[in-house]
Amino acid sequence: MYYRRTFLATAIAAALAITLPAAAHARDGSVKQPLRVMLVPADGGTEDGTKADFQPIFNAITRSTGLNFDIKVGQSYGAVVEAMCAKQADIAWFGPASYIPARDRGCAKLLAVAVEKGQSVYYSGLFTARDSSLKNLKDTKGDRLALGDVNSTSSFLYPVAMLMDAGIDPARDMKQIILAGSHANVITALAEGRVDIGGASFDSFEKAVKAGSIDPAKVRVLAKSEPIPYPPIAMHPALPSKVQQQLKGAFNSVHETPGITPDQIRGYGGHKVDRYDANFPESGMDAPAKKMTRVNDQVKAAIIKKASDR
Repeated sequence: MYYRRTFLATAIAAALAITLPAAAHARDGSVKQPLRVMLVPADGGTEDGTKADFQPIFNAITRSTGLNFDIKVGQSYGAVVEAMCAKQADIAWFGPASYIPARDRGCAKLLAVAVEKGQSVYYSGLFTARDSSLKNLKDTKGDRLALGDVNSTSSFLYPVAMLMDAGIDPARDMKQIILAGSHANVITALAEGRVDIGGASFDSFEKAVKAGSIDPAKVRVLAKSEPIPYPPIAMHPALPSKVQQQLKGAFNSVHETPGITPDQIRGYGGHKVDRYDANFPESGMDAPAKKMTRVNDQVKAAIIKKASDR
């Protein structure tokens, strides 16, 4: 069901590119023609969830530049990539791994990444119940696993790579795999005891704890990833160069703009961050690119098939 839903969302985005080509060139950031922002559904894709995380920073950019934004949350990671490539979005917040194919197709270029405590990194993890007998990833053969969107860096790509590094083939060795579609759904499946381990970002886990949807006393970290480049905000290369420079300058300096409070400088999971860096190098995305090579289409297809067999 999840795979079919992703395919349908991609098809719709592609159709929009055919039926609405003129609209992509009319948006200028004015009140009547705001720039369209698409966000990947990292925490469930709800309008009052992921959108609320990023509304403060875009409100701050509006105040500092006069540019206006129409913020939407995609139904899947793939749908956001297709919206950018169909020129139905001007700006997108991606996971690092979903940014790379959009960039390679010429649909996206780095705009900015958040900086917290001098770094632009976050972490993925595999979580299990506090009273679980599991000691490490090698012990997980025969267990039930929940993962997020197949294009998610920290709820699919890194958890799968971490299992593979431990000698576990998820499609072969897991008793059951649930493709939950989002970090939030993974965490819910774990909290409800429907799976033994779940892959999600630490940001999403902390957000779930803060929201009261999971009891941290009942869950523990089984494995933590290496540092991952922070999920980037990207812009479409077709945006006028003047607008691109305006956006980059605004993100670089928004934390110093008069009238902007520290509470507005927010990023993934709604976390307060120190600032944004619009000079982050493309080479900073190399780590997830290497993981994508390991967790290739064949690995993904086998996991999708395993999930559909349940």
